[in-house]
Amino acid sequence: MRIERDICGDYVLDPDELATKLCLSADELRRRMKLGLVTSLVEAGHGDDAGLHRLTVRSGGAVWRAIVDARGCVIQKELRERAAGSKSERRSAPAPQKPRQPGS
Repeated sequence: MRIERDICGDYVLDPDELATKLCLSADELRRRMKLGLVTSLVEAGHGDDAGLHRLTVRSGGAVWRAIVDARGCVIQKELRERAAGSKSERRSAPAPQKPRQPGS
């Protein structure tokens, strides 16, 4: 999958390739995007994970996730299908997280 950054630094994914990753047709992905049924999240790594970003895209029960290095190269990826009614999912990679503040 091509992962690029635009002039604002936002990640840009090829919608046709993303549709394939989510087991959807490109038209269905676009329809879901227009309806607000596709969500995405970018998390920046800290500490040992500095310079890495985790990209997560969700649509229905499908969750596609990739860890991307500073050059935009995918170093890890996964696709998960959440079970019907499940509110949690298993992670295969530790989340790049902001360190907790003492006392929080």
